[in-house]
Amino acid sequence: MTGLKILATGAYAPKKLVTNDDLAQIVDTSDEWITKRTGMSVRHYVTESENHTYLAEMAAKQAIERAGIDKNDIGAVIVCTVSADYFSPSCACLIQGRLELPNDIIAMDISAGCSGFIFGLETMRALLMTRGAKAGLVIGAEVLSQKMDMTDRSTCVLFGDGAAAAVVSLSDTMYQSVIGVAGNEDMINIKSPNGFIHMDGQGTYKFAVATVPKVIEQVVENAGLTYDDIDHYVLHQANLRIIESIAKKVKQPMDKFIVNIDKYGNTSAASVGLALNEAAEQGRIKPGDKILMCAFGAGKTWGAIIVEW
Repeated sequence: MTGLKILATGAYAPKKLVTNDDLAQIVDTSDEWITKRTGMSVRHYVTESENHTYLAEMAAKQAIERAGIDKNDIGAVIVCTVSADYFSPSCACLIQGRLELPNDIIAMDISAGCSGFIFGLETMRALLMTRGAKAGLVIGAEVLSQKMDMTDRSTCVLFGDGAAAAVVSLSDTMYQSVIGVAGNEDMINIKSPNGFIHMDGQGTYKFAVATVPKVIEQVVENAGLTYDDIDHYVLHQANLRIIESIAKKVKQPMDKFIVNIDKYGNTSAASVGLALNEAAEQGRIKPGDKILMCAFGAGKTWGAIIVEW
């Protein structure tokens, strides 16, 4: 078996909601400015009773419960993040302990920026193939509210907190992936564990609209499919204008694209998972549907995966 099956998803968003108008009280911006340029309306921020590990734990618990599997069958845990509570130990190790998963498993964090969830799924597939485990747990979790310079009006309005998880297993179903990196720190960076996000917004936009359509084209072609064969496109929720631009380039209707950026903002490595989970909860995704997930992020990373639900 060389394919990857998503058995179930889960998610958790912090309790505190921050609207565009709330941000306008802090920085020189407005609801109209943010909505028009990004499509964002609300994002979630952690409270004092919540932290990064808690978000990841809650999302993971929900995914495992929905998957209906014995947690002893989980052979690896990957947490995709740039904002874990600790530089070391990894969040994945903490999740193994909190969920009382088996001791003889691999637990590690992956830093690939907003492409994290895609990198996590691809890495988990490789681990499952080499270790013979029945299932794996992939989590995307971020607390980017703690990584923002609130005097940087063009960046601080974009990001939010949240976590999403997927329990996966190997299968004979369709799987195709395209992963890439063009190592560069100028577009987006966080210079230290306690540093702020620095982003070239215009550069990021140009990189996304130029790269993502090519990656989608490549993964669809490699899978022997057409754009019309894809039932759902789940893209990184960075900017509504980017998603709309990509939809036009691949000549697909917007109703095929899962969009929830208005509810969460940009949650980096949690973004694709949150969108996928919401679509699953709403019953939009049916058994046998072909799903294309695609993201781009810091380090000039990109990735796309096609799976069958």
